[in-house]
Amino acid sequence: MKWSFRVCRVAGIDVRIHITFLLLPLFFGWSGWQEGGAAGAGNEIVFILALFLCVLLHEFGHALAGRHYGIPTPDITLLPFGGVARMTRIPSRPLQELVIAVAGPAVNVAIAGVLGILLFAGGGLFSGPPTPERLFLQQLLTVNAGLVLFNMIPAFPMDGGRILRAVLAMGCGHFRATQIAARVGQVLAVGFAAAGFFTNPMLVLIGLFVFSGAQDELAYARFLHEYENTRAEA
Repeated sequence: MKWSFRVCRVAGIDVRIHITFLLLPLFFGWSGWQEGGAAGAGNEIVFILALFLCVLLHEFGHALAGRHYGIPTPDITLLPFGGVARMTRIPSRPLQELVIAVAGPAVNVAIAGVLGILLFAGGGLFSGPPTPERLFLQQLLTVNAGLVLFNMIPAFPMDGGRILRAVLAMGCGHFRATQIAARVGQVLAVGFAAAGFFTNPMLVLIGLFVFSGAQDELAYARFLHEYENTRAEA
């Protein structure tokens, strides 16, 4: 991926950071500084880094599940809006895609579970003394739960869209399943954008992101479908 650089290599997978990702700690650090000085800036930066550690683990969930099926992942890139695990090919069977897609959110469920256990051990999930450490863990648990819910939206490029395609492909084939899943995602994208005009502009950006992701996924599936048909006729 252009404008990205490698920071480390874990389990044979390069971890890369896109240059635009650096805007996040700068922005949240500046916001924290405005509210609480150096301590506030430090707290915001630490939280953003912890959040993206969870995102990175999410992507490793996909990558390691793919490796189980013989699909290597050369690298994972962190971007301001999340992470991308670049696999060398798409899964050949719907069940494989289903397992790989579920593996990412499953990691966030596990992280939220561990955080919940820590909070219960310290006096309750959302009760107990409001110490900075407890608030940090509560926020991180909430964000992981949010990541699971967001990723399960049945629209590309979220995991929910891939799960929907995998389930559909078991009955109607990969290309037709992609067509249906892409259309479902685009309908949801229009709904997000429409709601965003009346509520939160961020929903408009999410709608554009989802609509574009559905188009890209459909274009790639059409390319593969035509390529396979050409090979079959040759």
